[in-house]
Amino acid sequence: MRVVIAEDSVLLREGLTRLLADRGLEVVGGVGDGEELLALIDSLAAAGALPDVVVADVRMPPTHTDEGVRACVELRKRHPKVGTLVLSQYVEERYASELLASSTRGVGYLLKDRVADVREFTEAVVRVAEGGTALDPEVVAQLLGRSRRHDVLDALTPREREVLGLMAEGRTNSAIAKQLVVSDGAVEKHVSNIFMKLGLTQSSDDHRRVLAVLTHLSS
Repeated sequence: MRVVIAEDSVLLREGLTRLLADRGLEVVGGVGDGEELLALIDSLAAAGALPDVVVADVRMPPTHTDEGVRACVELRKRHPKVGTLVLSQYVEERYASELLASSTRGVGYLLKDRVADVREFTEAVVRVAEGGTALDPEVVAQLLGRSRRHDVLDALTPREREVLGLMAEGRTNSAIAKQLVVSDGAVEKHVSNIFMKLGLTQSSDDHRRVLAVLTHLSS
């Protein structure tokens, strides 16, 4: 099984290379940024020697933001047969969603802490290489949480969404009424419906208006 590693930390890259080699996997290349990764895979493809899987860090040079995951998304477009396993310091929902958007075949997203469990990590690499999926439990939990938030907001009517959006701008009920050219009572009814549909019951410990806005923003 052929593996390419994309990680800007030379120490970690060498460590992953040794770890996988000790488990019988062949590491055929190691690079330090997203552009180098794409260039290497294209070169290997031209030589008829595509790797089975790429293991890449989410954040790589030059900006250390999303170069790694963007390279993997592009890689999946150019060479869909190559599995991509992304490693991240913590769960970044947007990047995980982007990676999984087209297909869940041959894709993985793990927190770097999982590398400490050598057997589990190696099994994840092999599974992705064979076309399977390897998602960190924390990633699954957060993506499901976001999905539930979307489902809740889908229950709102267009007018209720409009009211919630104005609430998120910090508008009072009176200001919202003026903006929408409706009565204060109509706005109060919409706000009450929003609280009900979002499952925000009256509580002395929580401010329902703030919680509603947070739900809106997190979606």
